[in-house]
Amino acid sequence: MIAGHFGLAAAIKWRERQAPLWALMLATVWLDIIFVPLFLTGVETIQPVPGTHGGYGAVIIRADYTHSLVGALGISAIFGGLTAVWWGRRTGFVLGAVVFSHWLLDLVVHRADMPILPGGHGTLPRLGLGLWRFPNAAMSAELALVIAGAWLYWRAARETAASVPSLRGKANLAGLLVLVFGVTVLVVDVLG
Repeated sequence: MIAGHFGLAAAIKWRERQAPLWALMLATVWLDIIFVPLFLTGVETIQPVPGTHGGYGAVIIRADYTHSLVGALGISAIFGGLTAVWWGRRTGFVLGAVVFSHWLLDLVVHRADMPILPGGHGTLPRLGLGLWRFPNAAMSAELALVIAGAWLYWRAARETAASVPSLRGKANLAGLLVLVFGVTVLVVDVLG
């Protein structure tokens, strides 16, 4: 779902022009960035779905801290608060919300492997709607996010460049690069 996260970040740039695109892209994968050291130390894990050989969406992710509902809310608030120092309250709030959007998008695709409380404590159910069980539907949804995000980003770039004719070509190139980047990330994710 990485490409879909990037697509959403590009779409948000359309409305929140003061937020740097690189910061939106970083925010949208921040939960996964924190997941990496926890995965490398065995605190959080990835396991293939029984009966499969891995591949796109064929995993159960035990990201019990970074991808718990309460953990994601906390990480989002910290990220938003820290970025508000540099870019102001509104951009900090937007970036914090983009961090949390990662959890919301993951909720759609993950199997029921996302806990509510950090560490999976308590007897609360694990969440996940499981779109990954249907790889073609998941890929289609992700591709739609990439295309919509690239299109909205391109529109924003064109509107910004409208008053400076020499920037129109660069705006077109920027929109194309966002699309190519998103599709490339999706292809790499699907091919594993």
